[in-house]
Formats: sequence, structure tokens, C-alpha cells
Amino acid sequence: MGDGSIEHSDLVAEAWTKPLAEFDVANPVLFRTDSFWPYFERLRKEDPIHYCAHGEFGPYWSITRYHDIMAIDTNHQVFSSDAHLGGITLRDMDDDFVMPMFIAMDQPKHDAQRKVVTPIVSPDNLARMEGTIRERICKTLDELPRGEVFDWVDLVSIELTTQMLATLFDFPWEDRRKLTRWSDIATASAGSPIYTTEEARQAELLECVQYFMGLWNERINAPPQPDLISMLAHGEATRNMDKMEFLGNLILLIVGGNDTTRNSMSGTIYAFNQFPDQWAKLKANPELVHPAVSEIIRWQTPLAYMRRTALADHEIGGKTIRKGDRVAMWYVSGNRDEDVIENPDVLNIERPRPRQHLSFGFGIHRCVGNRLAELQLKILLEEMLKRFDRIEVIGEPERVHSSFVKGYASMQVRIPA
Repeated sequence: MGDGSIEHSDLVAEAWTKPLAEFDVANPVLFRTDSFWPYFERLRKEDPIHYCAHGEFGPYWSITRYHDIMAIDTNHQVFSSDAHLGGITLRDMDDDFVMPMFIAMDQPKHDAQRKVVTPIVSPDNLARMEGTIRERICKTLDELPRGEVFDWVDLVSIELTTQMLATLFDFPWEDRRKLTRWSDIATASAGSPIYTTEEARQAELLECVQYFMGLWNERINAPPQPDLISMLAHGEATRNMDKMEFLGNLILLIVGGNDTTRNSMSGTIYAFNQFPDQWAKLKANPELVHPAVSEIIRWQTPLAYMRRTALADHEIGGKTIRKGDRVAMWYVSGNRDEDVIENPDVLNIERPRPRQHLSFGFGIHRCVGNRLAELQLKILLEEMLKRFDRIEVIGEPERVHSSFVKGYASMQVRIPA
């Protein structure tokens, strides 16, 4: 990690000495250096409903305990995710570049649009896709080098999730890495190595929508097919979307289908390196794959938070959130809430109630693709167990410069020959 380790230890020490009024847990540097844990631990103990007056994108509230997050995530009357009020990240959308998307909509429009794409993740369709997913995972794992160092993020996590996305969209296979790029650029902000200016970021997103409009025009003039573009083109609630709403829903589906699963796949390797006893336990009893998947998703928490905007004054935990205030529900903190989850910092694949985590959200905005994410991780684990005694992480991974996507930019690993 080089100088990063010095930065990390300084930031960690600061978490216990800095006045709470100066806390800005949305600072991406805390996430890039993996230094944020003690900040949330202290907030849960001392100030679970915390107001930050000086965030990078303006003032905001941090909700850090499990039950408080649940209360806000399920209160759609008071807490809105509407894109025109700012959407689901602390950075408001530019007034002239608002991307409405169904996760950033309130009732009833949210339900109507979400319903259009839900069939792609129905149990029947997942059962149909399982063979393809397994075939691709097997091929990818069989081609990995043995005895030499390689980047797991690039060769496995990105490749598998991008293949899956290309299938869901019926996207031109040879261009599939464009999906990875658009996903990364959609969530990038100042300080990220791929971010230059906001104008450049928006220009790339417009290239994304232009590309997809070509696919849309092909699909709308053909009979309905079971891919996401055809579903949107033929769906009652989505076929009349304007360009920005189409872009918004594309970005939602790309980021939702890519970042979460990708970072859980990388998190799997990192977690089992941190807790080798759990990998040994899984090797000895592969029946534990199902709870292991849920536990990895909790332990990793691939999206650190979701933002809401208050539609009215609201009291919670003795504090009053004012109408118009930004509110960050920190899933990454709720998933480590000691009052709800025993020894939350430990990976425990035999944890009772392993699905009791916040990673997919709650209420109407619960992640639409959660079962697909779990299926991909389950198959990846099953096929890894058949092939590898262990996969060693070499050094600390490079983490993404983002407080929204909690992920890995690269992770050097070696499979012993």
C-alpha cells in the first residue's frame, strides 16, 4: 500500500480524537484507504443521527444504526429518492443533467417502471440463466494462471459481471467492456483517477445513451424479446421515456447489475483471506454456500449508502431532520451494528439469520436484482471450491475512490501452482 498505510493509520487515529462536528464520513479518501470503520463505530456509539454541515456536496445527515436505517428506508411518505430532489447519492444531479430512474422515483411511477424489468429476474428466468452463468464461470476460472500473480478484479470480477450485463441487455458482445466503463464513469467523482471534469463525465454518459438508443430502435421495431432493452422499449410505463430518463434507467441497471456483484466477487476473495478458518469450514462443508453468500454480501456491503431527501420535518433519535435535508442511510455501518449483529466485523458463514443485512436496501427500493447477484456468487463459490485449495491475496487491494460504491479497483492474487 506504500504511503497509503501511513495515511490509513493517521486517519484511523483521528477518528477517536476529532470533534464529531468535524466528521464528514462521506469523504471518499476514508474509503480509498479503508479508514472509515472507526468513524462509523464512534457515530453509532455517540451520535447515531449525525449532522455534517460541511460535506463536499453540501450538508447532510448520517444514519448509522440498523433500526434507524430501516425506519427511514421504509418511510417513503417522508423520505424521497426523486431525481429532481437530488436522487440517491449525496451529489445532487445537475439541473441541466437530471437522469430520472426508477430507483430515484417515488410512488406510483416507481412501481410501474420497476414492474417492466422485474421479469428478467423472476425465479423462472434465473433458472433458465443458471446453466449459462455456470458455463462462463467455469471457463473463466479454468483459464486463470497458476503460480503467478494476476488481478482478480479484472480477470474475474469485471469479466463475469460484464458478461452477465451483456446477456441481460443482449448487448454486442465485443463491446461489452463499454458497460464497465460507463458503470465506473457514472459513479466517479473528483479525485477518482478516471474523473477529469464533470463535462467530460456527462459527455461519456451521453455517448452511452446514444449507443443504447441504436439498440432501442432495433428492438422497438421487432417483436418483444426477454432482454432489458426490449422490455423497456415495449413496456407500457417505459416506452415513452425521454432520452434522460432512458439514460437514468440504463445507468441504474448498469451500476446495479455491475458494481454490486463485481465488488462482492472481489470481496469474497478478500474476506476468505482475512478469515481463512471460514474458507476451511466451507471446503469441509460445501452445504454452507447459501449462508456464505449472504454473509459475504453483508460483510462487503458493495454500496456504502443510499441517500434520501426529507419531504417534511421528521424527528428521529431526538434530532429533527428538516424538510429538504439530505439524508444518507449508511448500509455499511448498519451492517456492522453491534446491537443487532453479533461480532459484526467477523466473517461467520454459520451466522444465524444470514440474510438479515441491509446491503440490498428495504421497502419499495429493495434491489431488484438481489437474487441474480446471489445466484452468481453462489455458482462462483461452488466452482471455486471444486478447483482451488486457496487463493492468496498479495498485499492490500487498491480500493475505489468513492464513498458510494464500496469496491476494489484491483486486487493482486496468486493461485498456488
